Amino acid sequence: MDHSKSDFTQGSILKKLSLFMIPVLGALILQAAYGAVDLLVVGRFGTTAGLSAVSTGSQVLNLITFVVTQFAMGITVLIARYIGEKKMNSIGALIGGATVVFAIISAIIFVVMITLASPISTLMQAPQEALGLTATYVRICGAGIFFIVAYNLLSAIFRGLGDSKSPLLFVAVACVINIIGDLVLVAGLHLDAAGAAMATVFAQAISVVFALMLLFKRKLPFEITKHDFEINPHCVRALKIGLPLALQECLTQISFLALCAFINRLGLEASSGYGVACKIVNFAMLVPSSLMQSMASFVAQNVGAGDEKRAKHAMFTGMGIGLIIGVVVFVLVLFKGDLLTSIFTTEKAVILQGYAYLKGFAIETIVTAILFSMVGYFNGHYQTVWVMVQGLIQTLLVRLPLSYYMSIQPHANLTNIGLAAPIATIVGIILNVCFYIYLSKKMKKENA
Repeated sequence: MDHSKSDFTQGSILKKLSLFMIPVLGALILQAAYGAVDLLVVGRFGTTAGLSAVSTGSQVLNLITFVVTQFAMGITVLIARYIGEKKMNSIGALIGGATVVFAIISAIIFVVMITLASPISTLMQAPQEALGLTATYVRICGAGIFFIVAYNLLSAIFRGLGDSKSPLLFVAVACVINIIGDLVLVAGLHLDAAGAAMATVFAQAISVVFALMLLFKRKLPFEITKHDFEINPHCVRALKIGLPLALQECLTQISFLALCAFINRLGLEASSGYGVACKIVNFAMLVPSSLMQSMASFVAQNVGAGDEKRAKHAMFTGMGIGLIIGVVVFVLVLFKGDLLTSIFTTEKAVILQGYAYLKGFAIETIVTAILFSMVGYFNGHYQTVWVMVQGLIQTLLVRLPLSYYMSIQPHANLTNIGLAAPIATIVGIILNVCFYIYLSKKMKKENA
């Protein structure tokens, strides 16, 4: 591995941040496409009940994946910090300890998904005719959860080392295997939702094997010994960083399910329109999300090296990148939202409802660039408890109550409900600016 490329403490911030961020964005795009392929193949070659099962079951899998990804952020940040501090000997112990912790987490999720697949499917309000297939999908994904968790852990390790290209390779391999698996098992053997679940697990397994081969082939700047595979102070430190982020992500994902329930009461067209709009929203949020992930590694390395000025400069550079792309996406979503929604459906009423939501949501594409850059900066400083607090204030005290209030109005419409997202984000920016001022003053006092 070329360590000059993964050294964020010197050179052009714009160039290094952009080069690190592009593969992160690529990996997120492929992950989003990954789920879409399952739906597409089952929609074409499976049954309607199978399509519903994959749609509902993948929501459960996404919830677990997002939470595990945030949990693993603690490892990314800590590895980057150790590199900045030149504490290479600590990295082996951190990775060994993290492997033990994530194996325990996998075992717990495995037991829950296998034994409680039917109650989980009922709780997700899967339609009666798709209940059995949904439980099967959840159970098969539960059986392969070790591979899914291992993939996210390995990606976190590589990003912490300043290498964002390898995780892109892992997800590209998984994507290709998943497409082949879907075509063989769903289109060829007609295994429906179960086939899609098997293809997902098999693709992740191959991806993990590929990632491990790559990790062992690399000339790493540290050693991992068998004594490192125990719960040690380094992995406990990483857990303290990742746990608040995982908790926030879990509650945020649950709140999205609640928002879906509010909109479902407005009728089938509104529900379908919102579902289609969400697919566009997911892609629109990929750039801010990749910025946030990249910022955490970049800032942590510079903080470790004692260069706070460069860490702050990186945050403002990230905002600049995000705002430029955000304005382009904003114009596209606001003025061509009907064209974007028509990619997913031909029904005029659903297209109009989806576009209605996007009109309210549009400004979110700009303000999120500011918010997520700040969140990435705070993650890089270990300030994840604050990140959790501000996230929960936005979600539980602003976005959800406002969405609910808009949905119970006599002439409720999706544009007003969509507005709740940018309003919550603006509240988040105000909170984060106040915390940034507080943190800057605190660091000045400590240095003095």
